[in-house]
Amino acid sequence: MFSYATLGSNNLDKSVAFYLELLKEQGAKTLIKMDRIVFIGKSMQSPMLAICIPYNKEPATPGNGTMLSIAPGSKEKVDELYHKAIALGARCEGAPGQRIPNTFYGAYVRDLDGNKLCFNHFG
Repeated sequence: MFSYATLGSNNLDKSVAFYLELLKEQGAKTLIKMDRIVFIGKSMQSPMLAICIPYNKEPATPGNGTMLSIAPGSKEKVDELYHKAIALGARCEGAPGQRIPNTFYGAYVRDLDGNKLCFNHFG
């Protein structure tokens, strides 16, 4: 059902490098690269992340209430992604921790363009 999510960027090269490094442990690689958009993922048949320069050529801005959630597979991997994102220049929006007892573990950051990300594990 989910095909891809798109995040706008004001520096495509820096943003693509950030996400390729952040998600390489999940098997992410560049699948499509064009002048203003790059699709990152495991395969064309799996959900992808697209990073783009906005089509209208206006500055990219993060949406208020918009967030991309990434499930790496365990609480430990949530912690790893959070710390890796911070090391790559992301800003903390909520350190890793149990948010809903025995159900939801999450960590939150803002990427280089201010887009909000959640790394999470259910269970």
